[in-house]
Order: sequence, then structure tokens, then C-alpha cells
Amino acid sequence: MFSGIDEVDWASMEHAYGPADDVPELLRGLASADPAEREAALDGMYGAVHHQGDVYACTLACIPFLFELVVDPGVQDRGGVVELLTSIGGFDLDEDDEAEIDEDEIEGAANYAMAAAAVTAGAGVFFELIADEDPGVRLAAPLALATLHRHPVRVLALLRERLPVEPDEEVRLALVEAAGRVALRHRPLAERVGKWLGLLASRADSPGLRLAALAQLARCSPDGLPGDVVPVVSGLLRQMRSVPEESGDRGDRGEHAPPGGIAAREDDEPEPGPDTTPDAEPVDPEPVAPAETGRGEHVATPTLVGQLRSLSAQENAGRGAPWAADLLRTLHVGLDDRVGDRTALLADQLRSPDRRQRIDAVRMSGGLIRAWRGPYEELVALVGDQLSDPEPRLAEAASHVLEELFGLAAPAADALAARLAADPGSWVKTWASGPPGLCSPVKALARLGDARAVPALAAALELPQVAHDVGFAVGHLGATARPLAGALRRRLAEVELDEGAYDRASPLLAGLTALRAGEAAPEVLRVLRGAPEYRGEWLRTAALRALGSFGPAAREAVPELRALVRRPGTASATEAAEALWAVSGDADAVLPVLIEGLRSDQVHDRRAAAVALGALGPRAAVVAPRLRGLLAHEELWLRVDAAIALWEVSGRTRETVAALLTAWEQNRHVRVRVAECLARMGPVPEGSAAAHVLRSELVSVRRHNAMDGGYGSHDIHEDEKLLALCRQALRGTGKGSTS
Repeated sequence: MFSGIDEVDWASMEHAYGPADDVPELLRGLASADPAEREAALDGMYGAVHHQGDVYACTLACIPFLFELVVDPGVQDRGGVVELLTSIGGFDLDEDDEAEIDEDEIEGAANYAMAAAAVTAGAGVFFELIADEDPGVRLAAPLALATLHRHPVRVLALLRERLPVEPDEEVRLALVEAAGRVALRHRPLAERVGKWLGLLASRADSPGLRLAALAQLARCSPDGLPGDVVPVVSGLLRQMRSVPEESGDRGDRGEHAPPGGIAAREDDEPEPGPDTTPDAEPVDPEPVAPAETGRGEHVATPTLVGQLRSLSAQENAGRGAPWAADLLRTLHVGLDDRVGDRTALLADQLRSPDRRQRIDAVRMSGGLIRAWRGPYEELVALVGDQLSDPEPRLAEAASHVLEELFGLAAPAADALAARLAADPGSWVKTWASGPPGLCSPVKALARLGDARAVPALAAALELPQVAHDVGFAVGHLGATARPLAGALRRRLAEVELDEGAYDRASPLLAGLTALRAGEAAPEVLRVLRGAPEYRGEWLRTAALRALGSFGPAAREAVPELRALVRRPGTASATEAAEALWAVSGDADAVLPVLIEGLRSDQVHDRRAAAVALGALGPRAAVVAPRLRGLLAHEELWLRVDAAIALWEVSGRTRETVAALLTAWEQNRHVRVRVAECLARMGPVPEGSAAAHVLRSELVSVRRHNAMDGGYGSHDIHEDEKLLALCRQALRGTGKGSTS
């Protein structure tokens, strides 16, 4: 094995962490008889040679040797090597990607293309591996074939032929998943695959196999799903829970008894087989054994591969069918915008006696609500019911989901309050590093504006170190949190104005700002005057915003604000001008500073000046031409702020609305800001372009800020706010001119 490996000039190549001269050692480690050494080698391959999916010259040089490994029956854990090859060769570069490649990326793109060609050229070996004696190899081979082989019709035929004779349930599911992958990659075959999956979904004797078929059908041919897909899936889940457990051992994966199955064709009947879906015994994560580095050292540092296996073992401990959660996630992805079906399915899962199924359902509920609009009252109430469950992972998962829902969490308000009352010691979480923070139920209840969160915030204000997010929670509670003003003021007076002042003072200033607690002006002025050099600009900005929120109640700060306003060109000047206007109403004093701010070289400063000028309204009408000139600026957010300010100072809508609607189409993230302005303008005329845009947003099922592969903690809140503003703008309940 590895003939010619030493003839490769590895030292002339590099991987993610430097010279690739250690790659031969990693390749030999994959063939080791020592499980720990094999794990360390695989970790090294993913961590350096194929780092985050990258393909280097050394990655390409590895491919022939990886193929040697997967065809040698004497090598253990070859399934992991098959998966590695699939990842290296499975990159698709379509025409759109090619058009976006710049000069710096040409070499990387060429490596991807060469890797795909090299692995695809050898993909024929996976045909033999699909019947390998090692079940781990059989598990990885179907997806490798579906991803890499050039002849999808042959692959489909093999998948169907193998299904009736494959003894392992999890491998059978992989065969079905591979068929779905073929249909997605080769759309002309989707109808053929869909018919086969439909037969499997209705006739297979294994509930797991039927669920797998439904999941793949949802992905590649959703029109083929049965109309009663929710009760069908619910019934399958009940069947899977009712199957008696069978113990066994097959290393990390667990042994399953042969469940039997079918390879249904359009023109034949399914073959009967025994219906068994055995459950795996609970697995405790095993410690990672020390691994040889090959450089004379003996290390016991856990590998990433080992940690992932350990986490998976913990997550799946005691699960009868650990793959069921993956199938359900796949089904939900395939159901896509069928929010009603997905909600009903999750509601059924949340009522399951199986806690692990409920944990999965809670997490998937968060994903559904985060991406799609819909009526979620029942679903949210069921998530709230999980807060009282003694399983800590379930209650914690429910808390995190409810924290992100803001107003949508209302059906779970009583459950959140009960959770807080039952465990006052959990109100504030402390960490090994960093400031303490409020627990998820406190934040969720505060974001609902529920007064039952106030005692938790009061307790947080009595701790030696104030939770960093207290101010945000107070902001959501508004006047309900007014009793906390005294404690916020007292704690602010105690803050030492040293290098740590910003971290200690900012949550207190945010709370006082939200409450408009003008009686705290002396304490805020102390902070403004004594801000240290480190983060001093940030601290002064927070103090100025607090004084501005106090309005005339902060009149004693006027001399300080006038002094700051006289320092044009500083970051604080605009903030001070805005605060001075709010406190004194002296437009003549602030207008020159804000006009100067519009000339700044920094876009952020120009935006701040535009917003502040808009707050002056008609008193700043003289700047209308300057604001109009900014409507052609290259920075979209500056165009939006200038357009809104132009309407506020001039009362003219035509130019503003045109600029705002253009920005609406160019960047979805400006839509809340745009809708706020349209709502303040008054009723949007029926039949206008603005009315069309707003109504189109209201009928969209997808949230405007939903992202694939990521999300923000305030996404749901921002989208619900957008919907409310769209309705308000169409009803004309805002205030403002329509001239």
C-alpha cells in the first residue's frame, strides 16, 4: 500500500497550517490498527488537508492513496475515508460561480475542479463497496455514488437492487437518501425517483424506511406527497416508538437486526419482510485515547472527530432510532413553505411521550418560526409546556426558542412566569469569563413586556456585577419597569470611571434611557464628564443618548452639551447636538453642527447627522438641497436616512418615496426603516407603487430576513415589526404629511 508516497514532494506543498510534509504520516495513520491513531489521522485530514472544505495541492496528491485505503478490506473505519473522498470530490462549480471568481480565486477553483474530476474518475469502486462486509462502508458508499458517479441511471438501478438484500436499517435509509440526492442533482430523473419513493412511502414494511421515503419525496418531488402527510408521519413515529428494543454492539454505530424491506418498482409488488426497528442501548461517551503524533510525542488532546462522536453519543443515548431526527429535519426542509403541515407535524411531535423527540421538535419549531410566517399560537403554547419538564435539555431548548420570539411568545407567558418562580436562583447566569447575563426565561418574559420579569431584574441589579443585558430587558418592559429607576440610578453612581467603566455603566445607561428617568441626570452627567480614555467615546455616546431621552428634565446638562457642540468634527458633536435639541429645543445652536456632520468623510457620521436633522423637522428646512444631493450616494443606508430626513424637513413625499422603494428592492434589511417612514407619512394611496410593495410583503410567507445557514437573535422580532408597520401604513394610522 501507498506505493510511491515517498516520491511525492510533499514539503513543497502547503495545507491550512503550513508545509504538507506531515501528510504521509496522516495517510498511514488512516490505515493504523490503533483506533485512536486512525481518529487522529482523520481529524488531521479534515483539520489541515481539507480544512473547512478547502482543496490544496496536497489534497489532490492524497486522492490516489485514499482510494487505495477504501478498497483494502484490511483497513478499518474505511467508511470515514469514503466520506472524506466524497467531500473532497463533491464540489459543484456552476456557471454562476464561475462568473463570480476573481483572479485571486482562480487557483482554488482549479483545485476544486481537479479534485472533482479525480474522485469522479475513480468513483466506480463505490459500486463494489455498496455490498462491503463493513456496514460503515456500506453506509457511506450510497451517498458517494449519488454525489460522484457520472452515470446516475446505473446508480439508481444499483440502489434499488441493493435495498431488498441490505440487512442494516441505517444503511437502507442511506440508500433511500442517495436516491433523493440523485434526483436533486439530475432533475430529469426526479419523476422516476419520485414514483419509486412514493411506492416505498406507502408499501414498505419498515416505518423508518417509509419515513425516509417521505422525507426524500418532500425534497425532490413534493407534489408526490400524500395529502394526509401529517397523520401518516405521526402514525409512523408512533410505530417506531412501539417497536421493542433489541441490544447489540457494533462499535460507535450500534448493531441492528435485519429489518427487511422492499425495492418497489413501478410495475411490481413489494416483497414482504420482517418489520423490526431495533433500539440502540444508551451509550456513554468514551474518552478519547492518547494518540501518537508520529513525531515522538504522545498526546491526549481530544480530536475534533472524537468530540463530535462523543456529542453524538450523548445526544442519541437511549434513542431507539437516532436517525429519526435527521429524517424529520429532512422532511421539514422538503415541506418548505407548507407551514400548516409543518406546524401540525411539530405539534404532534411536541405531544410525544418521547422526550428526545420533543427536544428535536422544540429546536425545529424555532427554525420554522424563524424562517416562515404563520399562526403559531398552539405551537408556542406547546413549546411553553416543555418548560416544566424535569429533563434539563428539554426545558433549556424551549427557553432559548421562546427568548427569540418576543411578542409571539405570549401563549407561553404563564409557563415562563412559572419557570421563573420555581427557580429564582437561575435568574442570572454567570460564566467563567465575561459579565453575567439574564437567563432565557427572564429575557423572554421581559420581551413580552410582562411585569412578572421585574423581580428578576431587580435581583440582577443587586448583584456585585450587573448583568450585561439588564438595560435591554428594561427597554422592552418600558413603563412597567419604572420601579427599577432608583436602583439603576444608585448603581450608576457607584460605577468607577476607570478602564472598565463602559462595561459596567452601559447596561445601566441603557435602562435609564429606556425609562426616560430624568431624575438620574446628575449621575449621567458625572459619567459624561469623567469618561476614561479607553472606550470613552462609546461611554460618552451612551450618556448623551440618556440625556437626550430625558428631554427638558435634563436641563442642568445644557451648559455641558453646548460645550460639546462647540467641538465640531468630533464623534460626540452630533450626539451632543441631538441631545441639546431634545433638552432645550435650540435649533440655532445645533443646526450648524449637523450641517457640518453631513460633510464628514465617514458615512456613519453623515448618517447620524441626517437622522438628527430629520428630528428637527421644518426647523432644518434649509438643508433640504443637501439631503436631496445624498439621494444619489453610493451607500444605500445613507440614501435611506437622507430620504427620510428630506421628508421630515420638507414635508414632500415624491422624492422620498421613490428613493425608499428603490432601496426596499435593493436590500431587504432596510425594509423596517422604510416601512417606519411610510407608516408615519399616513395612508399610502391605493394603487400606488408603495401600496403594491407593502401588500406584496404582507402576503409573503417567507420572513424578509430569513437566511439559509444562519440567523440573528432579533430576526423574528424585526420581521413581525415590519408586518405591523406595513399594515399601519396601509391603514393610515401614522402621523405625518402626505403632500
